[in-house]
Amino acid sequence: QVQLVESGGGSVQPGGSLRLSCAVSGFTFRTYVMNWYRQAPGKERELVATSTTFGGTNYADSVKGRFTISRDNAKNTVYLQMASLKPEDTAVYYCNAVRFTTRYWGQGTQVTVSS
Repeated sequence: QVQLVESGGGSVQPGGSLRLSCAVSGFTFRTYVMNWYRQAPGKERELVATSTTFGGTNYADSVKGRFTISRDNAKNTVYLQMASLKPEDTAVYYCNAVRFTTRYWGQGTQVTVSS
């Protein structure tokens, strides 16, 4: 059974930090590209960060220099370290796994940045 379980969301003040985790099971984690997406109220889901199977990373312009994606293939977990958070980072964050035409999604975790 495929599972992607996000954790680490919450409320934080502007300028603060959070680390999201996504623990997966039911598929061969190291062979999948792992992504973090987010969706703010009234907006489309957007790609935030990517971790490739070869260790490469890519980021949306809006989070470059503030967010860091990493993966631990031994723990079947992908992380999103978020720093210098802004109110516009408020969204539900989703973990996503992709291999060719196969896609899996987590249930999402809420991140709220507010003073």
